[in-house]
Amino acid sequence: MLDRRVSVAPMMDWTDRHDRYFLRLIAPHVLLYTEMVTTGALIHGDYRRFLTFDPCEHPVALQLGGSDSAALAQCAKMGEDFGYDEINLNVGCPSDRVQSGRFGACLMLEPQVVAEGVSAMREVVAVPVTVKCRIGVDDQDSYEALSNFVRVVASAGCHVFIVHARKAWLSGLSPRQNREIPPLCYDVVRQLKKDFPALTIIINGGVKTTAEVSDHLQFVDGVMIGREAYSNPYLLAEIEEKIFSTSDEINSRQAVIEKMIPYMEDQLKKGVKLSSMTRHILGLFQRQSGARLWRRHLSENAFLCDAGVNVVRDALAHTALIRQ
Repeated sequence: MLDRRVSVAPMMDWTDRHDRYFLRLIAPHVLLYTEMVTTGALIHGDYRRFLTFDPCEHPVALQLGGSDSAALAQCAKMGEDFGYDEINLNVGCPSDRVQSGRFGACLMLEPQVVAEGVSAMREVVAVPVTVKCRIGVDDQDSYEALSNFVRVVASAGCHVFIVHARKAWLSGLSPRQNREIPPLCYDVVRQLKKDFPALTIIINGGVKTTAEVSDHLQFVDGVMIGREAYSNPYLLAEIEEKIFSTSDEINSRQAVIEKMIPYMEDQLKKGVKLSSMTRHILGLFQRQSGARLWRRHLSENAFLCDAGVNVVRDALAHTALIRQ
């Protein structure tokens, strides 16, 4: 049984395998998600590149984008075979690209299609199949419409809903604006939990502090953290201590980097650029002395053609001097 109290949201271009490895060094128990991967990319592309992950990332979920039930079933099975702990269907992304591909938030207008996809995936995998959605789309934003969506999809066997507490505008707003302009309506997600007590309801959107996580957990089953977990990743260490009450020793920021360096060395040998990894660790010293120097040194040097892990060691040494 996965512990769903806290998870890190699937974020395009952010939660790749390097970021997830890094986050796992900070937070042993938080549930991690991949970036959304389309069914077409897995079926017709280099599926190993999309699906390969380090075993230390467990528990980790694969998020799929698509609407064709046969393709979703095929890709869900691929994900399970690769060892993912959960298969999640994206019914929340509002970008033009996903609309044209008939997946993401536009699928909230077609609950039966989502239900068919969920049913097809559940037939071929033993791991949980979950759905991440919004509270509404465009003018279809009534609580009745959201309740109907949840009811129809739950009837197909989905027991876990991750709900971004904002509606999505499919035209007129960019994906970034859709994360900021529509107001957060936490009360709507909390009402879902009241009305569907047998379902696991996870709230998502705008969560930035451990105190906010604790408050939400009084009303729902779990909290998914998005951008704050990326810009201020060491927040997850506080969550480990206060939410999971772990007795394990929490890695210090310095220890996280020391443990990250061997991973970076291995990836460099495989042809991965240092900057592809260091971009994820820029926020580690957020709000700490030396944070600006840390970011600047990595940003200015990790992109050099011969950049190696000494760039990271030097950045760590420079910030350590400031913190003394």
